[in-house]
Amino acid sequence: MHRRLKMIFDKVKKFDIVFDSPEVDCPPVFSSGDVVSGRVVMEMSGETKVDSLKLHAEGFAKVHWTESRSAGSSTAYTQNYSDEVEYLNRREVLLQADNGEMTILPAGKHEFPFSFQLPEETLVTSFEGKHGSIRYWVKVKLHRPWATVRKIKKEFTVIEPIDINTPALLAPQAGTKDKMARTWYRNFGQVSVTAKIDRKGYTPGEVIPVFAEFDNSTSRSIVPKAYITQTQTFIARGTMKQKRAVVATLCGDTVSPRCRETWHGRAIKIQPVGPSILQCRIIKVEYMLKVCVDVPGTSKLCLELPLVIGTIPLHPFGSRTSSVSSQYSVNLEWLRMAIPEQPEPPPDYNSVVTQEEAEQLNNMVVPQPTEDLSGIFEHPLLAFVQEFRFRPPPVYSEIDPNPQPFNMRPRCMTC
Repeated sequence: MHRRLKMIFDKVKKFDIVFDSPEVDCPPVFSSGDVVSGRVVMEMSGETKVDSLKLHAEGFAKVHWTESRSAGSSTAYTQNYSDEVEYLNRREVLLQADNGEMTILPAGKHEFPFSFQLPEETLVTSFEGKHGSIRYWVKVKLHRPWATVRKIKKEFTVIEPIDINTPALLAPQAGTKDKMARTWYRNFGQVSVTAKIDRKGYTPGEVIPVFAEFDNSTSRSIVPKAYITQTQTFIARGTMKQKRAVVATLCGDTVSPRCRETWHGRAIKIQPVGPSILQCRIIKVEYMLKVCVDVPGTSKLCLELPLVIGTIPLHPFGSRTSSVSSQYSVNLEWLRMAIPEQPEPPPDYNSVVTQEEAEQLNNMVVPQPTEDLSGIFEHPLLAFVQEFRFRPPPVYSEIDPNPQPFNMRPRCMTC
């Protein structure tokens, strides 16, 4: 009853924060050094006395999770892990009388503009995860005599540019790995994998041509596959919590015993995923291309090639004159890409982790508890991209844009 009467007699009928945006229907996107501007909009049903109207802009990376510990056969307790990093803290007074007296606002609509510059030092891209987040927001408080403080808070998005047109991200990535297939008393032969991609940096929507050779010297068939994996790492008090998922996959043809299979640029497509986050002390988002085969009688053989998912796409002619805003307008198109209907889901991450990798993770001093991997995409990277809210992991493509002619099919070494 008291709350209902309060709403009836409250003269503030509208209280909102509106950010200035170059596009009417598209929320603005900012990066370090940009000016964030907008206005606080209030609509009064009658004359209103105001003490002050104050704005507070903040930005934080925060992590938090709990783990159950055992202290004996009948004793258990919960261990909390949390940490935070501050990236933005700005205050601004939008309305306050110099002499300390109240300001009287007449009935009607009132707008109070605000403007502040984000720090010049590198910020971190907005992010939402199960165990942590990176968020930026503006909070406004309206102080009035003999009335509760009215508060409003609105988040805004920061995307810190990652330009893949740099020598480090344009460098080719390659490697070779082999493993002996054996049982307790017998060797079946060796399997080797050699793979190469033309660069380390890509942007969402691009296709990665995978060049690989699979040499099967065993007496059993093998099936080569490639995966793009995403690892989210949350760090607090010297301990880390990780969430992993396969975000794209590619399955090759069966390689017969004593035969060799070659991929001449088999395509694996990068779906709408968030950019890499590498500069935050407590939250990291990293990507990897894994080229794998199941080796009979032993653990999976996986060759890992690191990836960086950027925001500024490759310039075909080396042009670097485009503005940041135009780079964003091009890059953000991947956020609107449609997902095909009825996709086949990617495999669980556990299916592409080798036994050796699992043992290494279990033996690490820094604990990384096993957990359900299905929720890694339960939150969006960017809050304003409504069409990707609460989606499952992105689908994948198995289309080979460079089909092999008949004379380039797998070669048998016995032929």
